Amino acid sequence: MMASSSSSSIFTGVKFSPILAPLHSRDSRRLGFIKDSRHRVRFNPASAQHRVRVEAQSLIPYNGLWAKQTTTNKGRWKRNVVLGHGLVSLSQGRSFCLTCSKRTQPGVIRRGRSLLPGAFVDTTSFPLSRKSSSLGKPSQIVNATVGPDEPHATGTAWPDGIVEERQDVELLPPEIDAAELEAFLGCELPSHPKLHRGQLKNGLRYLILPNKVPPNRFEAHMEVHVGSVDEEDDEQGIAHMIEHVAFLGSKKREKLLGTGARSNAYTDFHHTVFHIHSPTHTKDSEDDLFPSVLDALNEIAFHPKFLSSRVEKERRAILSELQMMNTIEYRVDCQLLQHLHSENKLGKRFPIGLEEQIKKWDVDKIRKFHERWYFPANATLYIVGDIDNIPRIVHNIEAVFGKTGLENEAAPTSSSPGAFGAMANFLVPKLPAGLGGTFSQERTNTADQSKIIKRERHAVRPPVEHNWSLPGTSVDLKPPQIFKHELLQNFAINMFCKIPVSKVQTFGDLRNVLMKRIFLSALHFRINTRYKSSNPPFTSVELDHSDSGREGCTVTTLTVTAEPKNWQNAVKVAVQEVRRLKEFGVTRGELTRYMDALLKDSEHLAAMIDNVSSVDNLDFIMESDALSHTVMDQTQGHETLVAVAGTVTLEEVNTVGAKVLEFISDFGKPTAPLPAAIVACVPTKMHGDEVGESDFHITPSEILDSIKSGLLAPIEAEPELEVPKELISQSQLQELTLQRNPCFVPVSGSGVTKLHDKETGITQLRLSNGIPVNIKISKTESRAGVMRLIVGGGRAAETSDSKGAVVVGVRTLSEGGRVGDFSREQVELFCVNHLINCSLESTEEFIAMEFRFTLRDNGMQAAFQLLHMVLEHSVWLEDAFDRARQLYLSYYRSIPKSLERATAHKLMTAMLNGDERFIEPTPKSLQSLNLESVKDAVMNHFVGENMEVSIVGDFSEDEIERCVLDYLGTVKASHDSAKPLGSEPIVFRQPTDGLQFQQVFVKDTDERACAYIAGPAPNRWGFTVDGDDLFQSVSKQSVAHDGLLKSEDQLLDGSDRELQRKLRAHPLFFGISMGLLAEIINSRLFTTVRDSLGLTYDVSFELNLFDRLNLGWYVISVTSTPGKVYKAVDACKSVLRGLHSNQIAPRELDRAKRTLLMRHEAELKSNAYWLNLLAHLQASSVPRKELSCIKELTSLYEAASIEDIYVAYNQLKVDEDSLYSCIGIAGAQAGEDVTALSEEEEPEDSFSGVLPVGRGSSMTTRPTT
Repeated sequence: MMASSSSSSIFTGVKFSPILAPLHSRDSRRLGFIKDSRHRVRFNPASAQHRVRVEAQSLIPYNGLWAKQTTTNKGRWKRNVVLGHGLVSLSQGRSFCLTCSKRTQPGVIRRGRSLLPGAFVDTTSFPLSRKSSSLGKPSQIVNATVGPDEPHATGTAWPDGIVEERQDVELLPPEIDAAELEAFLGCELPSHPKLHRGQLKNGLRYLILPNKVPPNRFEAHMEVHVGSVDEEDDEQGIAHMIEHVAFLGSKKREKLLGTGARSNAYTDFHHTVFHIHSPTHTKDSEDDLFPSVLDALNEIAFHPKFLSSRVEKERRAILSELQMMNTIEYRVDCQLLQHLHSENKLGKRFPIGLEEQIKKWDVDKIRKFHERWYFPANATLYIVGDIDNIPRIVHNIEAVFGKTGLENEAAPTSSSPGAFGAMANFLVPKLPAGLGGTFSQERTNTADQSKIIKRERHAVRPPVEHNWSLPGTSVDLKPPQIFKHELLQNFAINMFCKIPVSKVQTFGDLRNVLMKRIFLSALHFRINTRYKSSNPPFTSVELDHSDSGREGCTVTTLTVTAEPKNWQNAVKVAVQEVRRLKEFGVTRGELTRYMDALLKDSEHLAAMIDNVSSVDNLDFIMESDALSHTVMDQTQGHETLVAVAGTVTLEEVNTVGAKVLEFISDFGKPTAPLPAAIVACVPTKMHGDEVGESDFHITPSEILDSIKSGLLAPIEAEPELEVPKELISQSQLQELTLQRNPCFVPVSGSGVTKLHDKETGITQLRLSNGIPVNIKISKTESRAGVMRLIVGGGRAAETSDSKGAVVVGVRTLSEGGRVGDFSREQVELFCVNHLINCSLESTEEFIAMEFRFTLRDNGMQAAFQLLHMVLEHSVWLEDAFDRARQLYLSYYRSIPKSLERATAHKLMTAMLNGDERFIEPTPKSLQSLNLESVKDAVMNHFVGENMEVSIVGDFSEDEIERCVLDYLGTVKASHDSAKPLGSEPIVFRQPTDGLQFQQVFVKDTDERACAYIAGPAPNRWGFTVDGDDLFQSVSKQSVAHDGLLKSEDQLLDGSDRELQRKLRAHPLFFGISMGLLAEIINSRLFTTVRDSLGLTYDVSFELNLFDRLNLGWYVISVTSTPGKVYKAVDACKSVLRGLHSNQIAPRELDRAKRTLLMRHEAELKSNAYWLNLLAHLQASSVPRKELSCIKELTSLYEAASIEDIYVAYNQLKVDEDSLYSCIGIAGAQAGEDVTALSEEEEPEDSFSGVLPVGRGSSMTTRPTT
């Protein structure tokens, strides 16, 4: 589906995290893992991505009203190096420490989507898959106290002789006693009161934290301190290979699969992590699962079976994975890391390894690497979850792991500290020859004196030396490096500064971090306000200031992305704006504004202390160990922040913040830090408006000249901006109330004005202007709420003469950001002050606006005021329309350079008969649009009965009903009927056209291949594209597959038959049965195509079931090599069509049920999940959605039988005439199938962008389990 992503020309967000403690994540799937402290500001006036997820990890939970989308920009650097078996991502929750936030890196294999704080971020996406692609899969962690006996932290000491250079100037208000302040700031931060640490005799360290969310479940992560940097020259990729073999070869792990446990693993620069998410007890008994989980981790980490058959299987999988992840984004990331860390192994050892070496290792070589690094004293066990008895858990740990490592040798002891300080022993990789030996220890196996096992670990991790970007520490500036590639579309330049990490262990440390946050919060807004023209000089400007325990350094990165023709002016402007902030600093108004926002957000986090998920807490702890930060809980974090906030002065904020920017603002001066690297990633061709494509040329000297031009440009101080306290005054509200007399009217079909369900707590209301409202009061997220407006229509409502109007219109609304008489800047700052995060999205079937807010300081009223102003007083601007259209033009031109998007596009075009509503609008369609046409395409659907508002949060009944009446009830009623949804029919192409099989070839320096297989399906409610209502036949339907159903039916007793009849008659029958079917097919695809045949690393089956449109489709995505991709497609088709010949077993259905029910139960504590459950509850276009679809969800899953799954399966069209497939191959010898498209001659099947799930990011891959 093509969802339009509209985010404004405002920053995607200042990426801040809550102070020193994690917050509840709204997406229980965890995907990334390398966590890094980050202060990030982004300005994205014309980002071309279409699925915008904003990571709400901000102390300032917002990025700029209508903020920009942040999915992968070619050339943007993601710094997370982790390879793994798919991880689950933390999505929309703010859950990071002020000093610990996420960053992506090459090599990280994770997944997930995350929302960045921002007002009116456009989160639209395209159709092939409903999932959003997330970009760097990151994750976050906590602040743990690390002492001299905790060999866990990166080296953080500053080199001798330069300590004074980092001291901040103290400019104290006269009323504060300097000596008292100095004593206070030197005090240590308090440690988490519930965090239990210990160490076994064999050296294994463990951390235990009781946590009740989710209940009756726990996380157990075994972190072995070894990764790609520990590999010798002939071992590149061997740590990742061991992760695969050890994890997937464990029989004890497999035995947990029937318990409801989930498991996975990943590898990064210097960690290998095996993790299991498990129930505390088995489902039908009180058997304790802690010992079984620990036993599985013990086998995986320390006693793996290196069977030749498993090694060969994983060798094939990794080679496929290597090609899968070798996107142009990944190659850009590798280039950036290579130049940033050119002096050490971090720039040379990527976890995936080298193909020629992976092909050669035998079992003996793999085993020897394992013997060298995988032992208890080089590992840490983390357990977080619903734990009542810590001594019992400690006893379990001792019983399972206590004898490991003691049989043949004594535990290694910590050696003397290295050049980085004494804080850590083993969080990173082994150094190149020489340095590594000073930290390694050799042990003799007493059982066999003839065999010597070299045990290695490091006192400091990562054990690498850095060349710091500090004044006087470097001699010559390294010339700018240029990476040019034909698959790049935009110009991007990165300027890096690298310094040692500063630990956050005292109140003074925390104060410095807070001041940097405030300073950089201002920067995101500053840069944006100056560039609102229809052709801004840059696409995005980001400043990222991040501590990385994984890399052992703090890196500040300025990234400028632009159209190639504008690159010189873009660099100039970016440098100019950084200079402006450094020279003039933040204003007193900005200090007050951002400090207040940070404190409000911190207070909100403290209130959420009992609702933080175990996985968020665990990730928080792991990152803190890596960075040597003190771990505090949310309450401690807020109290300490309040304590230091009162000591902050404007002068100090500007002094501390300016130091972060000196490597840019003072570039070329003898006193300025030299950049660690300057790297430009550029295309080989550029697009000119008049001349089309031409060669793109750039030199290092031209880059330096552009930087210098920004240093010489004139700058002026920033004026103070008046920020509105409210968007609608009380007098205006009273006048509106008198004019429109809002009230509640009977809910459709009920005869009552307030329909309340006690079991679910859901209340249904209907306003006199026709707007239906669904309300759910929930205490799980303290004093927080979410609200979503759904407007029927979406891209399916576009007509043949308005192709792209909705998607461009939504983006235009986002780009403008104005409402009423308030400027975009005022609206954004209004959101900052009230901690409002707003996103805007268009899909095939609706337009949606979503608001996240706090109930503190009238935050809910502020969110409702903003919604009212958008509905009543949106301002449509010509320059915003120009930016939106230009964004889609640019994105369209980039499609032939993406193997996945070009392949997916061709498939969707063939299957849906070229219907442009499900792909990106072509330049021809875009040129035919104007501001009035896109405005009408969007606003014509904003009609009372065509809208639905759902609200979930920790508010009172009176509070929410008052807001609903005041701000929604006073929206003008419209009696104009909206355009009928999907006024032009949607059809699947007839098989007679001979387009069932397609191929795409992309010229590339490296070989890669992918494929998509798709076909028609009904929608969630049993309607098909042919107009059939499947419920009319389902009760009569008899499914025959070798007599299984008959025998199963004979075993059903009367109550079971009644449950089955109830399920078959339930309006959600197809939604339930299709969901279970998808789980079963996914499991079979992995087992067959990936595990048994070794044809892929990444294969998945997804169902796109619409609610308002009478159709759906399924998609199989598979990556492979050019030599195997055809066999992989055939194998996928065989699995898809083989459900009758290879009958579904009861255990397959049971596992699918457990997976979906576990996911459902875990998400019920999330406000965002409840919003999804409430969607379309009162929508007239979804008549079958009713309360029972929410109330009976669990019982419906439990009642589903194998026969029900076959009823659903038979509705998928999988025959040769109905199934469509497209194979994409990239390589130097690829054909000429994909070429740049002329804007004048657009073929019907032009390469509009379809963003397939799990693509678009060099860090993303699918789970292996």
